[in-house]
Amino acid sequence: MTARAGEPFDAARALSAVDAALSAALPATGPPADEGDPVTGEWAATRGEGFLLLPLWESAGLTGVYGREWNEAEASAEAHLAALVSGLDARWGSHRTVSMRVPVLRRGTGDPLPEPFRTLVAKDCYGDLKAWGPLPASPSPRWVALSLNQSDGDAPFVLTALLTDRPLTEPTERHGS
Repeated sequence: MTARAGEPFDAARALSAVDAALSAALPATGPPADEGDPVTGEWAATRGEGFLLLPLWESAGLTGVYGREWNEAEASAEAHLAALVSGLDARWGSHRTVSMRVPVLRRGTGDPLPEPFRTLVAKDCYGDLKAWGPLPASPSPRWVALSLNQSDGDAPFVLTALLTDRPLTEPTERHGS
């Protein structure tokens, strides 16, 4: 669960969270570290060398949800992502997609992944990234990406934002991946 569990989707709040994160300090070095909500302890963010990953919205759990009801939940989550992408496209121009195919294929193989992809996979953030950048930001340019994620069929959908001070490009495929 995330610190956003139980909150209704609010595009304006989610976009404000992205805006606030644009000016957040990003660690220059060090391993990724999770931050919990001070009240619930649930996941509120992960900071690592040059990046910040945070949940923007979490759906209700889908245990026991099947068929039409599950399809409606998925369509609703995809509509939330589309609303945020549309809002950021209006600000920054058309996004590009960064595939998570290679990181997902490399997970569990022992083949190292660069950050922030290692953390995305560790957090079950397998959704392709809708990315913008470089964006001028203080103190340095930033790249921003959104993704819709679900770790398994019963788990909630989670919309995340990734902010980084490094270009976002899909890791290269290794022989056999």
